[in-house]
Amino acid sequence: MRRALGVERWSVLGQSFGGFCVLHYLSSSPEGLREAFVTGGLPPIGRHADEVYAATYARALDRSRRYYARYPEDRGRVVRLHERLAAEDVRLPDGDRLTTGRLRQLGNLLGMSDGAERLHYLLELPPDCPAFLHDVQGAGMPFPRGPLYAILHEASYADGGATRWSAHRVMPPDYAESPELFTGEHVYPWAFDDYAALRPLREAADLLAEHEWPRLYDPERLRGNEVPVAAVIYAEDLYVERTFSEQTAAQVRGLRPWVTNEYEHNGLRADGERVLDRLIAMARGR
Repeated sequence: MRRALGVERWSVLGQSFGGFCVLHYLSSSPEGLREAFVTGGLPPIGRHADEVYAATYARALDRSRRYYARYPEDRGRVVRLHERLAAEDVRLPDGDRLTTGRLRQLGNLLGMSDGAERLHYLLELPPDCPAFLHDVQGAGMPFPRGPLYAILHEASYADGGATRWSAHRVMPPDYAESPELFTGEHVYPWAFDDYAALRPLREAADLLAEHEWPRLYDPERLRGNEVPVAAVIYAEDLYVERTFSEQTAAQVRGLRPWVTNEYEHNGLRADGERVLDRLIAMARGR
């Protein structure tokens, strides 16, 4: 694409998974980059997916507890919903069954700046009204719209080796003891049964989970990086673990990190002009 446009080098911006792509770009083809900006997307280098999901589960559990501290009445509502879903066949507007696993996935909202409010407003709706089921369907994981998200999510953390349904395997026992706790950006094998849009992809997902991936990043090349890079690391990011991001930042020569708790994972969407202007100034030494 760059060559077709007649561009020798260009600047790139990577948000979330886009940041993973930027780091791979820096590892494989840095000669095409003039500068690079990353928002909430510095991936761990050389860590197994199990370590990644253990860290993100800790974040998800903390977010659940903070949510119920803010909205204590919602705990009882969620417990009752789980009891009902275990006993009844409740269908969403698209025909999929609303399962307890899918209800837990609403916790994915909690990584955004307005996520707690959105979840609370949803849970205030009577569970028998069409608006509740419609909003649950819209607020859940966007797998029907983007099925590749579901089958490649864990693979994006496979910097060498296979994931083997990591998030499913390392789920903490807290979830068995307290069903009202929410999960985050975790993909499970049961999703390929619960989501009708994903069922044709079950075999592909299982094959990818067992696939032995090559290294996605080149540590040696990153240590010798000459491309100006600036990255914002969100201190309480639900999806991309801060500690691992800081370790990665230290491995990329010349990368200038900005660690902040002013924003959640959607900082670029919430305050794009300020976030991007600051990253550009950092990368250019201003």
